[in-house]
Amino acid sequence: MVAGAAFVWVLGSFAGLSLARQLGAVVVLQGAALALLGPRVSAGLAFPLGYMLFLVPFGDELVPLLQMVTARLTMALLALSGIPAMLDGVLITTPTGLFKVAEACSGVKFLIAMSAFAVLAANLCFRSWPRRVLFVAATLALAVLANGVRAWGTVVIAHNYGIAFAAGFDHVFYGWIFFALVIALVLALGWRWFDRSPDDSQIDAKAIAASPTLATLARWRIGGATALAATLFIALVGQGWAAAADRLTAPLPPRVDLPVVRGWQRIDYAPSVWWQPRHTGAQHRLLGRYADARGNTVDVSYALYASQNEGHEAGGFGEGALTPDSDWDWADSGPPLAGAKTDRLAAVGAVERLCATWYKTGDFVSGSNAGLKLANMADRLLLRRRATAVLILSAEDRPGHPAERALTRFVAATGGPGVWMDRIAATR
Repeated sequence: MVAGAAFVWVLGSFAGLSLARQLGAVVVLQGAALALLGPRVSAGLAFPLGYMLFLVPFGDELVPLLQMVTARLTMALLALSGIPAMLDGVLITTPTGLFKVAEACSGVKFLIAMSAFAVLAANLCFRSWPRRVLFVAATLALAVLANGVRAWGTVVIAHNYGIAFAAGFDHVFYGWIFFALVIALVLALGWRWFDRSPDDSQIDAKAIAASPTLATLARWRIGGATALAATLFIALVGQGWAAAADRLTAPLPPRVDLPVVRGWQRIDYAPSVWWQPRHTGAQHRLLGRYADARGNTVDVSYALYASQNEGHEAGGFGEGALTPDSDWDWADSGPPLAGAKTDRLAAVGAVERLCATWYKTGDFVSGSNAGLKLANMADRLLLRRRATAVLILSAEDRPGHPAERALTRFVAATGGPGVWMDRIAATR
């Protein structure tokens, strides 16, 4: 178990994937506890040892989904309240103003906290597994619904008392009181079905002592010093492997440039609202604009990395088309386009932009960040030196010139994202 967890940690280090690194570190501790305490004691401590998994921060992947769910719940409740509203992705327009279900308002932190609370309460208050599962599922559903009510309440208060008052009320009431009331409500609703007395033992020591399986496992033993030495050896091997991979850097061309595209020409980059993707740690960055004879314009952002490690992560948090704390907000996922990850961004002034992102390393070309992580893992496991490139094509929606059509025509003219990225840097 320690060796497997260390391998997961190594893979996470290779791909710059914090979730894998942190999961590996926690499971190493769990495995070490199992090895040193033995099967019977570990069986008695099964719940607290398993509960350690909540030490691993997770949930970022759920943010876009929860933003959309919260926005739709808010719209449904506004309709019941008689307040006219329009929904565009995660943007809600009412007579009072424009509201955005931001990442911080998605409810993911409350959902994760409620999941930890629900699992703990289910273990302490129930004996029946069906009741435990039902309690956890109901708690998570109520957490999502409560966050929708919170967003709806903020809009209603802003509609009646002004946006400034709603902002202050949101932070005080919802931050300190509302979610505490939700927790109390969960316990109150589940109270009548609690089937475990507070005086009941949390473990069945007689069953553990009598278990033939645990008795068999207890006979397979090594000394504590040997177990500690083996754990230390595994950790050192993992660290050494990761350090060797971190030193890998691919050779890069001294200069890169945006090439000629048939039917398109380079023009000055002058967006109506400034847009510049983030590519932290890239050795080469390009930002330019192309236009065709029909009046379509496409903005091009390109970045080339010699390696993928801490501070040089093409698909890292906050990297890519949407720069945090910029004039742009994520509005919705975009339409499919040549295997890219597409996003619709919105800025003040009703300006919308469609962005398509591709990653490339070796023969891998895709808009999948998870796919990029796996490809980087494979390269570093085999100690292969390969560059990683990011291409982001974007266009503003303009009357008579929809962004999707402009991007589709540009991609066709380039011969495909993979071929064009090779032309930019001549990495193959």
